[in-house]
Parts: sequence; structure tokens; C-alpha cells
Amino acid sequence: MPRPRSEKARQSVLAAMRAALAADGYAAVTIEGLAAEAEVSKQTIYRWWPSKAAILGEALLEGALPVASLPVTSDLAADLRAWFSAMSAQAERGASVEVARALIAVTATDAELGAALNERLAGPIIEQIVARLAVAQEAGEVRVDVDAAAVADQFIAMSSYAALLGREMDEERVDAVVDVLMRGIGNAHRE
Repeated sequence: MPRPRSEKARQSVLAAMRAALAADGYAAVTIEGLAAEAEVSKQTIYRWWPSKAAILGEALLEGALPVASLPVTSDLAADLRAWFSAMSAQAERGASVEVARALIAVTATDAELGAALNERLAGPIIEQIVARLAVAQEAGEVRVDVDAAAVADQFIAMSSYAALLGREMDEERVDAVVDVLMRGIGNAHRE
């Protein structure tokens, strides 16, 4: 039976994971490197976590995460463009690519942890998008029958895909995506 974790050592391993991810990317993270940085043995790490993906998952659940804020102006299309551009700029950074790939690995190996990470990472974004679309529906800019949560899922999917590939959505691509989206959800009878 594994011994209870030392909270200080556990926090050291999680901090080492966050630092290594930011410095070198997930692919370069090794259990040996984490153990050395956290001043614990490899065996201790393997006793506490089954894989480096599990360590990453726990580190992300407990760490501070930046969330792009969805602007709220009188122009929904402009707000969506600004949000996609901000998310896309974050996706271009190497750490975002590594995190996106690592999240796939975490979810594939631990569905419960994957669900918790999805809630932690995507939840605030979904809430913002749903709230922003509600404002647009009240203003008559978006049809009342639009499922805001389904639209939010599409935002997450597109942003995740860009992050996974490590490529920024340029202004032309953002405009095309927002134009298609607005045609699909927009209120054609708005005066």
C-alpha cells in the first residue's frame, strides 16, 4: 500500500512539472528531470502518479490558468473576432501546443481526470460565450432558438484544434469563421 504523499514534496513535483512545461515543453519532460527538480526519487513519483500525463493533469487542475476574456460590446461579430484572435495568439505559443497534446494523453489514460480538466479549462470559456450569446439574443442579434452551449462547444473545438496544430488563425481565417458563424446564428429578420 502506498504511503501518504508528503504535501510539500507533492507540490514540488507539480511545480517542477509546470516549470518544465513552460521552459521546454511537455515532450521534453521526464520523470527523472521532475524527480531531480523536486528532490524526490523516481520511485516516489511513480508511487504517486502512473504517468507524466497524470502529473500534468494534476498540475493543471491546481495551477493558475490564464483565460482569454470575451469582450462585450454592441457588436457580437467584433467580439467574436477579438476572442478568436486572442485565443489563436495563445495557441501559437509552444507551451499551448504541448498542453493541448498532453491533455489528449491525459484524457485518453484517465477519463475522470480528463473530464475534470475539461471543466477547469473549458468551463469558464463556455460560460462567457453562453452569457455573451444571451446578450446578443436579447438584443435581437442572434435567433432565440440558437443553442448557445453548442456554439460554445464549437469555439472550444476550433481553438483546441488550432492549439493542437500550433498554428495561429490569421485575420482572414478568423473573419471567415465568424462570418459563417454569424450567418448560422444571426437573426435574419433583425431591423
